[in-house]
Amino acid sequence: MSTDLQTRFRIGGMDCASCASKIDTAVRRMPGVEDVSVSVTSGTMNIRHDQTSDLDAIGKKVRGLGYSVERLAGRQVDNPTSANHGGACCGGHAHDHADGDSHTHSGPAHDHDAHDHDSHEHGRQDRGDRAAAVEGLHGHDHGPSDGPWWKSKKGRATLLAGAALVVAYVIGHLVPSIQLYAFAIAMLVGLVPIARRAIMAALAGTPFSIEMLMTIAAVGALAINATEEAAAVVFLFLVGELLEGVAAGKARDSIKSLAALVPKTALLEEVGKTSEVQAESLEIGSIILVRPGDRISADGVIVSGESAINEAPVTGESVPVQKNAGDSVFAGTVNGDAALRVRVTAAAADNTIARVVKLVEEAQESKAPTERFIDRFSKYYTPGVVVVAALVALVPPLLWGANWDEWIYKGLAILLIGCPCALVISTPAAIAASLSAGARRGLLLKGGAVLEGLGRLTAVALDKTGTLTEGKPKVTDIISFGLSEPETLRLAAALETGSSHPLAIAILERATENQIALPAVSDAKALGGKGVSATVEGQSVFLGSAKAASGLVDIPAADQTVISALNDEGKTVSVLVVDGRLAGAIAMRDEPRADAADGLKALKDAGVRIVMLTGDNARTASAIGKTLGIEVRADLLPEDKQRIVGELKQQGLVVGKVGDGINDAPALAAADVGIAMGGGTDVALETADAAILHGRVGDVARMIDLSKRTMRNIYQNIAISLGLKAIFLVTTIIGVTGLWPAILADTGATVLVTMNALRLLRVAK
Repeated sequence: MSTDLQTRFRIGGMDCASCASKIDTAVRRMPGVEDVSVSVTSGTMNIRHDQTSDLDAIGKKVRGLGYSVERLAGRQVDNPTSANHGGACCGGHAHDHADGDSHTHSGPAHDHDAHDHDSHEHGRQDRGDRAAAVEGLHGHDHGPSDGPWWKSKKGRATLLAGAALVVAYVIGHLVPSIQLYAFAIAMLVGLVPIARRAIMAALAGTPFSIEMLMTIAAVGALAINATEEAAAVVFLFLVGELLEGVAAGKARDSIKSLAALVPKTALLEEVGKTSEVQAESLEIGSIILVRPGDRISADGVIVSGESAINEAPVTGESVPVQKNAGDSVFAGTVNGDAALRVRVTAAAADNTIARVVKLVEEAQESKAPTERFIDRFSKYYTPGVVVVAALVALVPPLLWGANWDEWIYKGLAILLIGCPCALVISTPAAIAASLSAGARRGLLLKGGAVLEGLGRLTAVALDKTGTLTEGKPKVTDIISFGLSEPETLRLAAALETGSSHPLAIAILERATENQIALPAVSDAKALGGKGVSATVEGQSVFLGSAKAASGLVDIPAADQTVISALNDEGKTVSVLVVDGRLAGAIAMRDEPRADAADGLKALKDAGVRIVMLTGDNARTASAIGKTLGIEVRADLLPEDKQRIVGELKQQGLVVGKVGDGINDAPALAAADVGIAMGGGTDVALETADAAILHGRVGDVARMIDLSKRTMRNIYQNIAISLGLKAIFLVTTIIGVTGLWPAILADTGATVLVTMNALRLLRVAK
């Protein structure tokens, strides 16, 4: 078994895809490096390498290209493979009711906490062990990282070049005889660092970089005595790069601001005393106090207190959620009007927001098919531009005796027009903005390929329990056969005391809502496959399925008709028998989510075929399906769900699978896009293609809509970048425009493309 190492770096100074391409090309050529992944938007580089790699040499190589380097972490893995969305999705409901009539207490039907949260341990290896930043000569900074732009190195260089241009202009008009020299010096002030980066990039394997094209154009302009324009073009190039950095930083800051929501300090309870500590120092199991109005400092479970929690920072849900003891809370959410004591369940590096940020950063490193195509296209496009520029400069003078200076000038302008920055950034800028926008609304997408795939979905298969329904049965009817409804509920709840069965919990919750005092029970027995019996206040009481009850007492035809009618509505009915007499019955059903109908309508309106896949019995599933108006496939095993997804794909449909249980894993693997529905559990975040944190059915349609908006934005960006180039190419050849408009065609298009992409930050609502 081979062993590979993975090391993660923070790269400072990147602002466009060409930056990432230069770094990728240079590092990939280093000894021992097997794979490289560079993300402009997150400012990171991941490399997979063997033990012969010299990480210091890699850092030096990147610094030579003009970027800062900080080694973040290193971890060793065996035979690393790409993530497969076919793993288990977000946990929760490992069961579907097997029989609408059954009510057995032979054992818990499922355990909501069955997932081993240590499965996320491999992600924890990335925290800590942060090496000191690698300091050294740093040739350029593509925009501000912290603080105002004029304090950045690139900002200062741009201001210096601008000042040199102004001084040259003044001197040139005061002393015309030295005008050429003044503008030449002004040009060199801005060009020297650009040329240095061009040479380093060429030596590292990227000869046709934007810096190289800029250097050739500026030197060529100097050769034909167009020094004033050359100096102005260099200055405009620096201004364009600065604007690119500012614009690109907005997408990066969007996701960083999410991380900033978690407070830096927490109120820790120890030995009866409360003290303020750093939130990152909190350990799992610690008890923290959260005052009214405070942001919660860590993921945890409420130990005492009840309050309305504003979860909008994590889930995008604007309505506060009422939380009580035993409920989970997320770091970064806002406590309402009552103090809470919370037991910490995740370290700072592993809270929900931290994992969301990590997920988005990793997703931004994953290239979409469109982005990969543009990358391949640009490898041929840029050399092609150089060839065209050379032909424009040489052919007319050589063949037709045209003026050399005029056509060299036009060739240089074409070099600038042809710079691929706007084209190359058109896709990653849109995808980065879209991923960030989705994350802030609780829509987590693992990369550009998933984002593109969502927009192509023509069919969506959804699980029932916990996806279309709440996953928590509720009492819908209390039927009086011999006893009153309150007495029926009182005795039934008494028998269920202490049970963890979902149906038992539903009965106990209803009794609590009705403020019913429960009597003591004795001789309680669970009757496998039948129900439960006990002695209550001297009476022999049984609660179980109608079939089991019919063995203890005769159920009149009229009462049986009532029970059957409830079953036909998809409800589970538990019958109460007291001292051999039919006393009453309680009907329960797992109700559809509040937004299920509207969410499914949004999918239908988008032209998506919808089908419910469930392991529940046909009668219960059909009742829910009829309520929601969708196609139903019931009585399914996990392999049946997988088979049906495959059949849909064979019909030519692009299929998405939405589910929240372990039993959905095979179908999630078979689908084109697997979507986990749930509250941000470890398994959901790490195995699904996409995850919906707050579990709204409508968010499936929102994901698809976000994908379609993103693809439209990408096509607009490509049209802007290529359209402007085509226009200025023609106007340059016919002599209407020159070097100044040429550089604006490149940097201006890049800024326009980036700003257009940033509009996506506002679309996910």
